[in-house]
Amino acid sequence: MIHTFSISYFCPPHLPKTLSICLPTITVPSTDFLANNRTRKITSNQIKKWVLQSSDNPTATITSPPDDVATGMESASSVVRKFYQGINRRDLASVEPLIANNCVYEDLVFPRPFVGREAIIEFFKKFIDSISTDLQFAIDDISEEDTSAIGVTWHLEWNGKTFPFSKGCSFYRLEVINGQRQIVYGRDSVEPAIKPGETALVAIRGVAWLLQKFPNLADRL
Repeated sequence: MIHTFSISYFCPPHLPKTLSICLPTITVPSTDFLANNRTRKITSNQIKKWVLQSSDNPTATITSPPDDVATGMESASSVVRKFYQGINRRDLASVEPLIANNCVYEDLVFPRPFVGREAIIEFFKKFIDSISTDLQFAIDDISEEDTSAIGVTWHLEWNGKTFPFSKGCSFYRLEVINGQRQIVYGRDSVEPAIKPGETALVAIRGVAWLLQKFPNLADRL
């Protein structure tokens, strides 16, 4: 969110009251933006790019700075988008450099996470080999403002039509490794084909009751 403030001018008494003065405006980031970027280093080159002002244009604008303007490094959201695009093309060669060597990837359908780039690529190879090329990931929404943590909601489409029981949400954490942003952690949560509804709440209450009555059972979780 950004806030816009008008700048007031003092009008000397000897000037005609009908004198027309064009008031510029300055748009600055909201306090939320500033709070989220306290630790970010801002260079003079970045400021010059954010502030646009000339004699022909009396408006000065400061917008939320893009990620790594000075270094030209790819944004985290762009890396995640490329990840999905590579999967859709069945092009694992383009996906591989987006994943860190020690990445941990959790798909909550599976009992254990996949650890390491090789294991993750092998998992996606089995995934794309088991489905038709007509089935594609479609991103519904993706966070854009963080350089290290990205949230995505998505669904699968079959020839452009929404595939049943295919909605999901994912979280990715990225780090800069050798000058390139890579995914170091991922987690997928997929819509279940069988939806228990309120039965799930009953099950949760039952497990919570057991843990309260028999605290030692918590050691087996």
